[in-house]
Amino acid sequence: MIWNRPAECADREELEKTQLKKLKGTVERIYRNVETYRGKMQEKGIKPGDIQSLDDLRELPFTTKADLRDNYPYGMFSSPLSEIVRIHASSGTTGRPTVVGYTKHDLENWAECIARCLAMAGGDKTSVIQIAYGYGLFTGGLGAHGGDEYMGASVIPMSSGNTQKQILLMKDFKSTILCCTPSYALTIAEAIRKAGIAPEELSLKSGVFGAEPWTEGMREEIEKSLGIKAFDIYGLSEVMGPGVSCSCSQQNGMHIMEDMFIPEIIDPKTEKVLPYGEKGELVFTTIGKEGIPLIRYRTRDICYLMPEKCGCGRTTARMSRVLGRSDDMLIIRGVNVFPSQIESVIANFAELTLNYKILVGRENNRDTFELHVELAEGLAIDDIGFLENLRKRVDHDLRTVLGIGCKLKFLSEGTLPRSEGKALRVEDTRHLSERV
Repeated sequence: MIWNRPAECADREELEKTQLKKLKGTVERIYRNVETYRGKMQEKGIKPGDIQSLDDLRELPFTTKADLRDNYPYGMFSSPLSEIVRIHASSGTTGRPTVVGYTKHDLENWAECIARCLAMAGGDKTSVIQIAYGYGLFTGGLGAHGGDEYMGASVIPMSSGNTQKQILLMKDFKSTILCCTPSYALTIAEAIRKAGIAPEELSLKSGVFGAEPWTEGMREEIEKSLGIKAFDIYGLSEVMGPGVSCSCSQQNGMHIMEDMFIPEIIDPKTEKVLPYGEKGELVFTTIGKEGIPLIRYRTRDICYLMPEKCGCGRTTARMSRVLGRSDDMLIIRGVNVFPSQIESVIANFAELTLNYKILVGRENNRDTFELHVELAEGLAIDDIGFLENLRKRVDHDLRTVLGIGCKLKFLSEGTLPRSEGKALRVEDTRHLSERV
């Protein structure tokens, strides 16, 4: 099902006309109402009237999370508080949170984006959607909620946590779509299995999962464990929240809502715009947003763009699965390592679960690198011969993918803490050692 065919299947020429018109309006709005943007543009000698084509976008300044924190709480808003009907903030653990505001018009557009995403996942007004994203300042729960209601579906606002109750409601309320983080989907699947419930006993047909990077192997595991089709949804609070893009039935990238967001891929070091298909940092410009429009916001997410028409019929550009982040990339002994690379290796081993933790530290001025990962249910932790063989195979694949080895520690199934939100996969203590 395609929710908004004119927007999602538009001719590229017509779409670009819409984008340019909205871009001009957005640039005029921020220049007039946001001092930070006005100052940045004046430094570059740019005025709103200079934007005459989409190519002129690259002449505009970038925006970073630091800009939002430096202007905390409302300095980046382009609408007065009297027009702001909702406020969200990031869940960052350091520094000031990034605060975002939405006008009534913004919330309507957000709901439209979510409805398009749900339609990609097979949702319609007959769907019963269980939302297990957290509600509150985090955009996941309320963002999904608004779009689900806009579509006309029945919404179960369960929020995250309380896994046993999640399962109870899933069975009794006959939920057809699950919305949560992919790591929590695995936690729910594990609890369902241990409760002796077969996937066929549930009414689930699909799941819309996001808020953290995940691999193709993880998707396959979720689909197998829950007996559903798993869809990847992307978003970030600074740009809007979930619904900026979503995968369709083809499961070959996530369709970007290009009538509301203009994507670019840049080299994170040189800031040069890269062509379609080349991997780099994803940058978004919001067009038509009122509360806090952003120009060339650096997401720090690493991916690539695909412009070809999709087999589903949609013509909007697709972004690949997020391959990592330019700012959470681990540099270990001079080698760049993304947690998603490690997860892709683990997913290839039936003997392992996707519950793992990466530990990075420093001893005697040398980086240490450990990977703790759980064995699949029923496998013996004391079978030395089996573990040694497994260790060799996993180590070989990790070295092939990463170009570096690590100390492997196998744990019994159920040892590591289970996630009810974003999984904490990395523990890097090197900065603590450097302060001693």
